[in-house]
Amino acid sequence: MKPSPMIVAALLALSACREDVAEIPGPIPMTEEALGFYCQMALGEHGGPKGQVHLAGVPAPLFFSQVRDAIAYTRMPEQTDEVVAIYVSDMSRAPGWQEPGKDNWVAASDAFFVVGSDAVGGMGAKEIVPFSVRADADGFAALHGGRVVRLSDIPDSAVLAPAGGDDAGDDEDDYLDRLKATENAEDR
Repeated sequence: MKPSPMIVAALLALSACREDVAEIPGPIPMTEEALGFYCQMALGEHGGPKGQVHLAGVPAPLFFSQVRDAIAYTRMPEQTDEVVAIYVSDMSRAPGWQEPGKDNWVAASDAFFVVGSDAVGGMGAKEIVPFSVRADADGFAALHGGRVVRLSDIPDSAVLAPAGGDDAGDDEDDYLDRLKATENAEDR
């Protein structure tokens, strides 16, 4: 029995509408073998929140010793791989600063970040501290300074500038100007 042209047309239309939706990988628990992408040091040897970035076509995530570094990686002009997911330690559920937890991750897009606090991350740079609960982020900011923002509102100067102290402002502005000049030169 030959299918009717209407059925064939309907099947073709349905298959054309079907989009292949890539499954977003979930967070990977931090093991003792997990190494920081930049420092190549064991993550567990350093306090503070961590990050993991998942790239398209790469089976294992890139781990970062600091949340600041994970966000910086995604914003660097030379980073051209497709980022499919970013997870950060959920400090709302962390046992403590020295133990941010092995499997309490939150999607960076869902987190509330404290920027500009006195918190120093595992590699000694000022840290951007993530929480899944807004009230926890507000409480941390009240104790440690800073302001609460979402991922898209974290300023580039908080992640791309040199990891200096409070007196690094002029160097940070200069660094960001040079970084933008590099981006513009690559676009030519």
